[in-house]
Amino acid sequence: MHRKALLGAAAILIGSLTPIAATADFPERDIRVVVPWGAGGGTDGIVRKITSLAEQQFDDASLYVENIEGGVSATGIGEVMAAIPDGYTIGTLTYDSIVTIPWQDMLPSYKMDKLKLFARITSEPDALIVDADSDYESLQDVIDAAKADPGQVRVAVQNLGGRVHLTLLQLQDLTGAEFKIVSYPGGAAPQKEAILSDEVDIALTSLGDFANLIADDTVRGVVEFSNTRNPTYDVPTAEEEGVDLQNGSFIVLAAPAGTPDEAIAALEAAYKTAFDSDEFQNWVAEVGVTPDWLGQDEVTQWADEAAQELFTKMDALAEAGVMSK
Repeated sequence: MHRKALLGAAAILIGSLTPIAATADFPERDIRVVVPWGAGGGTDGIVRKITSLAEQQFDDASLYVENIEGGVSATGIGEVMAAIPDGYTIGTLTYDSIVTIPWQDMLPSYKMDKLKLFARITSEPDALIVDADSDYESLQDVIDAAKADPGQVRVAVQNLGGRVHLTLLQLQDLTGAEFKIVSYPGGAAPQKEAILSDEVDIALTSLGDFANLIADDTVRGVVEFSNTRNPTYDVPTAEEEGVDLQNGSFIVLAAPAGTPDEAIAALEAAYKTAFDSDEFQNWVAEVGVTPDWLGQDEVTQWADEAAQELFTKMDALAEAGVMSK
């Protein structure tokens, strides 16, 4: 009896070490895709578009997007980190998810090694965006106005300490301009409302976040913080304007760490097929977003290196008193 009991315990232990789900037929039910930003913003639009195309690769399952806002994306990504690693919950990370939250050490339980990254789908430089009737025609116009009247040119960023806030602080540091920084947590949607209601003079985010307002000539881009011209919009780069500043966001797909390899492979393949489709490529060209794929074999190393480089820049700005943790 004693030997049988030991064998039984061993069988239970072995069972506990086996991957959670049999994945030969993955997926067998619907897959939840967490977007940690509000509905109507740029990230939400891109993820919904590519997810609707990826869903077509599965016969027996739907992929549905769920917006879970809060904590500069930490709330939604925290749910992905805590989800059962079976492939049926995945999430979308942006710059703040990979850089801001870890650097700020905002949540002790938030650890990047709780995730398995399996794709990067876009790269999006930050840009200055103004109302179509604005007097600002160039980056130099903006800098001159902010120097002439320090603290009076109102610029909408998203979360204080986040990506676009860092970009604006770097712009101030490089040019000597001083802006009035107005924070709109929750992504690009509140920034759009701020521009439309004339609460601010400028919004700082990617051009793709304002694609619909650029398309109907409600707003326009002044400069993009890149060294490569946007293929969709006729907007000068910061390099062309004489300012050496490049920064921007990206969208990365991830599942909880421990998700079976077969499920990760199936998800990566579905999103790669969607990414390569004419429908997605034509759509991103129309909205001014740069498609930029990395698969699971490359994306984790890229994310680690990008984060470390930015941590160094942010530590230097914090030490200089320009920003704080």
